[in-house]
Amino acid sequence: MTQYTVASPCNGVCTLDPRDKVCLGCFRTGAEIAGWRASNDTERRQILKRVEERKIART
Repeated sequence: MTQYTVASPCNGVCTLDPRDKVCLGCFRTGAEIAGWRASNDTERRQILKRVEERKIART
């Protein structure tokens, strides 16, 4: 079994913004959340990069 080292950004505030379907807690899309467990570390890092971009865009 493969062990991944990139941790989930989930912080337990699981509410999707109705406008763009992005979680208000971790800033992932519903598809990114659903696919997280199946993603490898490279894919997870790409998701986290998009998460940071979304955080910046919302401030």
